[in-house]
Amino acid sequence: MACLKRKQLEEFLQCVDDFSCPKVKHEQYMTPPHIASHMLYTIQMQHADLEGKVVLDLGSGSGMLSLGAALLGANYVIGVEIDPDAIENFRTNCEEIEVYNVDCVQADVLRLGAMYGPRTFDTVLMNPPFGTKQNSGIDMAFLRVGLDLARAAVYSLHKTSTREHIKKKCREWQLPRSDVIAELRYNLPQTYKFHKKASVDVAVDLWRFEVPTKAS
Repeated sequence: MACLKRKQLEEFLQCVDDFSCPKVKHEQYMTPPHIASHMLYTIQMQHADLEGKVVLDLGSGSGMLSLGAALLGANYVIGVEIDPDAIENFRTNCEEIEVYNVDCVQADVLRLGAMYGPRTFDTVLMNPPFGTKQNSGIDMAFLRVGLDLARAAVYSLHKTSTREHIKKKCREWQLPRSDVIAELRYNLPQTYKFHKKASVDVAVDLWRFEVPTKAS
């Protein structure tokens, strides 16, 4: 059982500071506290995939999902992030919230196979880049890495508009099971100069992917 109520978790996560220097090439947007708390609470309460587990957070940014997983009882959490500025934010957030069973590793998510063997982590979390025209397919590349590294399940946020494409990829990869376990509204704030609106509301799905019994 989760040791915190969802509202308490969200209150803790509201203390997580955003990127100090967001970079458009990495599509950096902090997962909003209400989205992160709903996502993590659903993962723990419906599937018990956080408490007592070793958790990997891919593209961890300033640590929102990593910290939330630790607050819900994960034994140990590793966040993987390519941007050194974001890693500084991540480590500062850990210190300020006083969570000490979380580490952040600077690495390219797409090259993690050289660092960790298959099935190293109980649970993999991610809010991957959705994929711009210059970065098309990056969300599915992140997912493929997560599926190779997880022992049990991968949880990932994806735009609802991509649902049929994801179903097709799951069939291609012959995953034992893949389900949308929550439908959420993601509010993207005006972060970069090219943004014309103060915010944009995006429909997103929280997916749970069960991994094959053998590494691909």
